[in-house]
Amino acid sequence: MKPARHLIVFTRPARLGAVKTRLAAGIGAGEAWRFHRGTVRALLGRVGRDARWRTWLALPSVALGAVDRTWSVAMPRLDQGRGDIGRRMARAFAQLPPGPAVLIGGDIPSLRSRHIVAAFRALGRAEAVFGPATDGGFWLVGLARRGRTLDPFSGVRWSTEHALADVRAKLPKDARVALVETLEDVDDAMAYQRWRAKAR
Repeated sequence: MKPARHLIVFTRPARLGAVKTRLAAGIGAGEAWRFHRGTVRALLGRVGRDARWRTWLALPSVALGAVDRTWSVAMPRLDQGRGDIGRRMARAFAQLPPGPAVLIGGDIPSLRSRHIVAAFRALGRAEAVFGPATDGGFWLVGLARRGRTLDPFSGVRWSTEHALADVRAKLPKDARVALVETLEDVDDAMAYQRWRAKAR
């Protein structure tokens, strides 16, 4: 029997003033909160019930027991813990049972189940898979989690155009790496306006 596939949704409760702070600086806390709530709810509605993988919520420690109507389906939770986003992502992967795992954020409105399917398919051949973002970061990272252990998340210049390149550079030189479709994550006002224009 093959190990189960795991999808980690890296998010936090929809609390006004506590989500999408970079975006809020450009469009206001209320609009950023509405974007976060709507995008996460839609994402979980699309991928949270998919029987092809088990979906986990990775939440801040203080939110592990939280009830949030944004989360439309009950699903197991992982503790992000402390540290920068790299340490928190590594911790989420480490808590999972065996099997290939893919981690995504909740701020990619164009993400669909087919993107997750493509990432897991890539992990059939590769040790790591990335979904590049248009800003030089990535909206998805996946690890096959077979054989050697990969931990490429330390010493990365997060929230910069160097993030994906830095993470890839932390992998062994002989690691098999795959890329899936490039998408835009909505982190700032300019990305938000582009998304709004496409959504009309």
